Amino acid sequence: MGMTPAEISVVIPAINEESSIAVAVQSAVRAGAGEIIVVDGGSQDDTIGAARRAGATKIVRSLPGRGVQLNSGLVLVDAHQRVVLFLHADNALDPNCLEQICDRDELIWGAFRQQIDSPAKIFRWIERGNAMRVQLRRMPFGDQAVFVRKTELDRQGGFEEIPLMEDVVLSRRLRRIAKPALLRGPVHVSARRWQHRGPIRQSLRNWWIQLAFAVGVSPQRLKQWYR
Repeated sequence: MGMTPAEISVVIPAINEESSIAVAVQSAVRAGAGEIIVVDGGSQDDTIGAARRAGATKIVRSLPGRGVQLNSGLVLVDAHQRVVLFLHADNALDPNCLEQICDRDELIWGAFRQQIDSPAKIFRWIERGNAMRVQLRRMPFGDQAVFVRKTELDRQGGFEEIPLMEDVVLSRRLRRIAKPALLRGPVHVSARRWQHRGPIRQSLRNWWIQLAFAVGVSPQRLKQWYR
């Protein structure tokens, strides 16, 4: 029997995301997720209340740090769930994203094409570049809504509890096992990071951080640069 969206859990790490968490949670509800787990890393606003009102099925408080928060969410995933999808708090799933996973029952892991929330043409190039990274380097990032078979996540021991680049470390492990699928999605991505510094400057900054990590700069130091 094929998988259904109800057998997919969505884990959303968040901190001070009162203004965006409801959209993320509601998108998972509309997509038919079996459970939606929000992991709050110490918000000073009403992130938890907004997540609860939007339909989150489980909410847990955690120490801050995306790797720590993601592992805290994994602990709460029901043993019967077959796939876990990790969604950023300022992103949203298209209504048929989970159905796309179910249509490819053989998949071990993968991610989605993006649709950045801005009409500017430069964002279409960023979307294409990010898709090519998955196809050529086998390296999805967290803002592409990475999903993984729960059995494989258990074998991998979850995420490294580092303040940044936890998605890169997991992708490095998983690409040794199987090529990631790139599904059409899209996952809708807030443009706020690019708009804050400008899309070109932010993209160059992201590439610099990736390069620095590749040559051995610690995630702790990179986190200070990323702020």
